[in-house]
Amino acid sequence: MAAQGNWTIIFDDRCIIKNFAEGANGGIGYIIDDESFWSDSKFSNIWAIQYGTSTPTDEVEYRDETQHTTYADANLGDISQFSSRWDVAHLSQLQASWDSDDIENETEAEKIARLGARPTSYSS
Repeated sequence: MAAQGNWTIIFDDRCIIKNFAEGANGGIGYIIDDESFWSDSKFSNIWAIQYGTSTPTDEVEYRDETQHTTYADANLGDISQFSSRWDVAHLSQLQASWDSDDIENETEAEKIARLGARPTSYSS
């Protein structure tokens, strides 16, 4: 496998991992439960992807003896098809954390002053 990239996608686990930026100390991965996405025929022979190391070293790893290729050469489409799904899962996690971070008898205004507004969007 190539050096750790900004994104790691593991197809058997249906997992997308963000290895950079805010909140990604050591990588944050989410299982993406979307059968129609993962069963797309263009992914049928792919085991894993390391993306964001650098264009020449981004790597797509295949299940069979097919030689590993760069992401660009694999012709899989834009990386946003993975990062946008990660963003949705991460926003849901941020919202759940915000919702559960309560202090007894705290008003909504006090909670907002303490935590900031409840997250409504997230974009990698």
